[in-house]
Amino acid sequence: MDVNFVKTPEIQKLLDTAAGIGQEKGDTRLKAIVRDLTESIMEVIVKHDISEDEFWGAIKFFADGAGELGLIAPGTGLEHFMDLYMDAKDAEAGLTGGTPRTIEGPLYVSGAPLVENGANLSSDPDPEADNLTMTGAITGPDGEPVKDAIVHVWHANSAGWYSHFDPTTEQTPFNNRRRIKLGDDGKYAFHSKMPSGYSCPPGGATETLMFALGRHGSRPAHVHFFVEAPGYRTLTTQINFGDDPFAKDDFAFGTREGLLPVPSRQGDRVDLAFDFQLQKATSQDDEQLSTRRRAHAEIEPTPEAESV
Repeated sequence: MDVNFVKTPEIQKLLDTAAGIGQEKGDTRLKAIVRDLTESIMEVIVKHDISEDEFWGAIKFFADGAGELGLIAPGTGLEHFMDLYMDAKDAEAGLTGGTPRTIEGPLYVSGAPLVENGANLSSDPDPEADNLTMTGAITGPDGEPVKDAIVHVWHANSAGWYSHFDPTTEQTPFNNRRRIKLGDDGKYAFHSKMPSGYSCPPGGATETLMFALGRHGSRPAHVHFFVEAPGYRTLTTQINFGDDPFAKDDFAFGTREGLLPVPSRQGDRVDLAFDFQLQKATSQDDEQLSTRRRAHAEIEPTPEAESV
């Protein structure tokens, strides 16, 4: 059947009614978005002659996999698309330059201890992991040191698990998670245990979808960052270790040019230098994180946190 079936008066009336078009109450913008989205889905159903079984199978997939939507979004390229879309809007507005943004992923936890520069992020022993040291500078668009920056850092352990999301329950709270308070020179440094790349949960919705598409569900070793400072746009990004086998084949599309530094490896030591460049904020909203839903936890202050 031709997709013009969706354009028939009966279907168009259905779309208007379902989206609340013509009703005084409700959000006008939301109505328009819901109508367009529903119409697009209807067109896909007709274009691919989707059967009733396939339709309800898809509903079941998303219902069963609701807990993995934070992985399905990057795995299908939607989260990366949002980065590309925001980049394009920035370019239209003449806002270019700086360290590339990239996906946040679903595993940030707010409330991490605020520590001094040079801190150790790893609370737990991880004998299988090398020792990681990262150093660099936070600068503005003209190369000026960014004062009073806070760098949020989080990454997995050598088994590929993040604290607060580790099914083994072996990690202490906020292992490999800290907020680092910087000084006037904008320089940062931290130590931790080298993270490992990992795959999406075995047998889960994301892996099921990736395998059905003939793809894998693996990520390279990486470290996540938020970088915030007064007067600058908050940056959401991550570095992916450029010598990882999946460095340029990340199922979540988190790798971007400019975010693939190759570390120096000597014995059990991994050293990586990486500088971040921020853009100037054009509004107070630029200095804030998005309103995305994020996990939150609290912990008793550590000696290093109490000294801040």
